[in-house]
Amino acid sequence: MGKQKLTGEIFYPSSDIMLRARVNDWDEIRAKAEVNPEEFWAKEAGELHWFEPWTKILDESKKPFYQWFVGGKTNIAYNCLDRHMNTAHRNKLALLWEGEKGEFRSFSYFALRRETCKFANVLRSLGVQKGDRVTLYMGRIPELVIGMLACARIGAVHSVVYGGFTVEALHERLEDSHSKILIVADGSYQRGKIVPLKAIADEALQRAASVESVLVVKRTGEPVNMEPGRDMWFHELMTLPIASTQCTIEKVDAEDPLFLLYTSGTTGKPKAILHTHGGYMVGTYSTFKYVFDIREEDRYWCAADPGWITGHSYIVYGPLLNGATSFMYEGAPTYPFPNRWWQMIERYGLNILYTAPTAIRGLMRFGEAWPNRHDLSSLRLLGSVGEPINPEAWKWYHRVIGKGRCPIMDTWWQTETGMFMITPTPVVPLKPGSGTRPFPGLKMDIVNEEGKPVGINEEGFLVITTPWPAMMRTIYKDPERYVNQYWTKFPGVYLTGDSAKRDEDGYYWVIGRVDDVIKVSGYRLGTAEIESALGSHPAVAEAAAIGLPHEVKGNAIYSYVILKTGIEKSDKLIEELRQHVSHEMGPIAKPEHIEFVDSLPKTRSGKIMRRVLKARALGQEPKDIMTLEE
Repeated sequence: MGKQKLTGEIFYPSSDIMLRARVNDWDEIRAKAEVNPEEFWAKEAGELHWFEPWTKILDESKKPFYQWFVGGKTNIAYNCLDRHMNTAHRNKLALLWEGEKGEFRSFSYFALRRETCKFANVLRSLGVQKGDRVTLYMGRIPELVIGMLACARIGAVHSVVYGGFTVEALHERLEDSHSKILIVADGSYQRGKIVPLKAIADEALQRAASVESVLVVKRTGEPVNMEPGRDMWFHELMTLPIASTQCTIEKVDAEDPLFLLYTSGTTGKPKAILHTHGGYMVGTYSTFKYVFDIREEDRYWCAADPGWITGHSYIVYGPLLNGATSFMYEGAPTYPFPNRWWQMIERYGLNILYTAPTAIRGLMRFGEAWPNRHDLSSLRLLGSVGEPINPEAWKWYHRVIGKGRCPIMDTWWQTETGMFMITPTPVVPLKPGSGTRPFPGLKMDIVNEEGKPVGINEEGFLVITTPWPAMMRTIYKDPERYVNQYWTKFPGVYLTGDSAKRDEDGYYWVIGRVDDVIKVSGYRLGTAEIESALGSHPAVAEAAAIGLPHEVKGNAIYSYVILKTGIEKSDKLIEELRQHVSHEMGPIAKPEHIEFVDSLPKTRSGKIMRRVLKARALGQEPKDIMTLEE
């Protein structure tokens, strides 16, 4: 693959990356998949285990309720664990774990399967059957992975609730899912403090009638209330004869539900996204394999939480389906010092780091000295997920963490899509801030209000025009909302809710949520672009932009800015930042007002909740802030 003539600032993969890449013919794969996407997905599915073959790759007869690998019988947990038992992966490390206090645990594929089987048998003994819902509520600990796999093994549907949510959020999810079992940790460690998960769960359970049993994982050892007849210790159950190391697998239909995951609520009340065994398995398997060009010797770290889709797809399922070694860390990036991440990369020789722009910008604030104290030469690839990454953070990540050697896999996807949708691979030339092009087998477009494709570098609605295997199947118990929210604005086309533009090279630039677009004097400006312009000023660590009503312009831009450590707040700096945005984006984008703040309201997955900022600025009470981090 020679150097393409591309426009703008380009970072080409090094000759070392190109020579060692397992997948060099990326353009050829893409071209073939474009001609026959079903054939591409069938080939990928054929690399996995099926108890019974599918009779049809894709059934579109009930669209938008698409079905994939119709008639096929499989089980994602079997493919994650049992499939490796007669290969060299049997004794390979599946999971490495470090606790915030420095404890270390590891599981081979054999050991992870053993623990999963034991726990699956415990669940069965408690009356959990195929299709029953089981909620998991804990920090980033191996038992969370074991719990998810055990549910999948017996055909139960897992619903992971992020371990930072509080009473109302947990209660709402338990009620909506009608969960039979809750698996909860006694507590978790976060920045040296204990989060009392069991106490939070007790309060939520007072109003959750469907829960029959509560299994408690001992993480902190702090005293907790144990309700007789309802609450049981996980570690005690795992030593009983019921916890046999052999557990028959549930042969599930490709379209049987695998999990529910509630979206973070940046635009309102959370909704339960439903994913199934077959298509989701194929999507996460193939995207992980190609995007991280995964190798036998790799040690991969996705620094997300299993409580989000990133954790489901790329901590648990994607890596295990590929027989990879994953690293998992319990605590905060800066605890006890801002070098914690860099220390662990050096200690474990990690090769791939996949994290969110929020984390990168947060670590940027502490400067280059912290990462420079550590040997980061084991890193081969970097990744970005969760929101558009501003070019300034991209370049810092590339230069300071990747030492200019490591390509950045900037991925765009959603809870709803289940897998990467717009993404490069290591051999693709990169542009800071762009996720490059759609993954093979996918067709996407950018359209205007009338549903017509927009021109080059014109902003519009990002849509997906063909079905894909890992797509959500519905909103749990609300198929009407599924159709209305995703398939009605442009009939037959999936509306992502994001705005984007495409440049002359066909590279996609995701700008942000459609409701995060500000119209000033008739001009549409993306909040992400304004934030990126502010973030490119040397004094700024992070920024958020919102639109507030303005009698002349329609909307005026109101910005919140977190300054880097040691920078003094002043009116002079405010004016300097306003002029800087004007210089970067044009006078139309100059913020009307800039306010210095110490923190920004964010969801647990790190997305800025601009509607909360807007409500505050207008003197209103923000609604539905259960997903707020603090």
